[in-house]
Amino acid sequence: MSGARSYHAGLAAEDIVLRAYEAAGHRLRARRWRGKAGEIDLILDGNEGLVIVEVKAAATIDAALQSLSHRQLARIARAAEEFLAMPDVPPLVAMRIDLAAVDGQGRVEIVPNITA
Repeated sequence: MSGARSYHAGLAAEDIVLRAYEAAGHRLRARRWRGKAGEIDLILDGNEGLVIVEVKAAATIDAALQSLSHRQLARIARAAEEFLAMPDVPPLVAMRIDLAAVDGQGRVEIVPNITA
């Protein structure tokens, strides 16, 4: 994919994932938040605390799920730590990192609380 096409496909996938989380009662706190360690696709408030979401899009759900590397997950975790240190984030807030996979048909699969 070209750079512009990939960018717009990523935005569309994020929109689809955001709608799924909002339907489950989450509220958007930040989108494409950028810290020194990198970018976080979606940061949501939910009843259980903050949800950090990495969105991956590919032709199939399996391909999207397999596209997250350990290195990327470590970068996301470092960026999440930066976000948690911001003054408007309550101390000791619960947090998890989810992986949201979107396939070429717009189907979504969310893997909650991913770890390395």
